[in-house]
Amino acid sequence: MKPIVLAAVLSIALPGAALAGPASNTVKFFYVPEVKFEADAKYRDRFTEPVTSLFEANDKAQKEKPDEVSCIDFDPGLDAQDFDQKTLSKTLKLTEAVNGDTAEVTASFNLFPEGDDSKREMVWSLKKVDGKWKITDISSKTSDWKLSALECGASTE
Repeated sequence: MKPIVLAAVLSIALPGAALAGPASNTVKFFYVPEVKFEADAKYRDRFTEPVTSLFEANDKAQKEKPDEVSCIDFDPGLDAQDFDQKTLSKTLKLTEAVNGDTAEVTASFNLFPEGDDSKREMVWSLKKVDGKWKITDISSKTSDWKLSALECGASTE
């Protein structure tokens, strides 16, 4: 457990090294010290297909119809829109299963201090690309959906 704590401290102290460490550090980046929105363009280099195509389709939908809700209207890493950062940071637990150049990191946490519906369990799928862990998909065990399965296309009205 202690090496994981040390790696976590280093990933916060050395943000540039976050992708070079264990797969769980790649995921932890999106939760602490503050939650980051995965679909934000400045984080695209941390993802691969098919998720990057979904993010691009989301960008296009937002640009074409800025007054309408786009495809991704929630934070995929949280499976929610609202949360309490202090509670999330305190309850976040990451477990990692690495199999060669692929990994699954399960993030378990609470969104709020109270309420059974605030518990979340997210599974992040990753693969090593050029020596760095990249995210290939995010799924919610809590709500039974997968980011890569979301549809984001122009309506054909």
